[in-house]
Amino acid sequence: MAQALEFFFDGDADAAVRGLGRRLDDVGVPSLATRPHVTFAQAGTIPAKTRADLRDDLRLLSIPRLWLATLSAADGALTLAAVVDTELLAVHSAVHDVLAKRVRQPAAYYLPGSWVPHCVLARGLEPAQMTAGFAALYPVGSIKARITEIAVVDTHTGETDVLRDLEDAR
Repeated sequence: MAQALEFFFDGDADAAVRGLGRRLDDVGVPSLATRPHVTFAQAGTIPAKTRADLRDDLRLLSIPRLWLATLSAADGALTLAAVVDTELLAVHSAVHDVLAKRVRQPAAYYLPGSWVPHCVLARGLEPAQMTAGFAALYPVGSIKARITEIAVVDTHTGETDVLRDLEDAR
């Protein structure tokens, strides 16, 4: 079992990413059926006390918009990477300050210094699917995404624990 801290997009950005998924499906490349998001952290377990602390800290942070602008392919995944700026890195660092030494089996891929913020469009692709998928989406326009929800998601069951609903704050 793994639990991920995921930041979900507003309706327009969600629809735009899902539109890219439909373009992939149209050329026979299976897109992900999950809700579009950027993962900020992943661990074997994010305990309840740590989640409560994250809730408190997330209320104090100004969550920047994401600019999803770079189509990339690596390790059998087709992704849309976010432009990295100091605001985004500050939020990521603040999240990991809370998680440090308080989660089991943190995934190194999401730790500060290793993390590349991105939204996965498809994964587990064979080389021919990767080529077809890239060709179907390139050139990809940029998508401005406002974060509307932050949650811990169980990657196996899909169970979601919402830590912050930014729509309520509006």
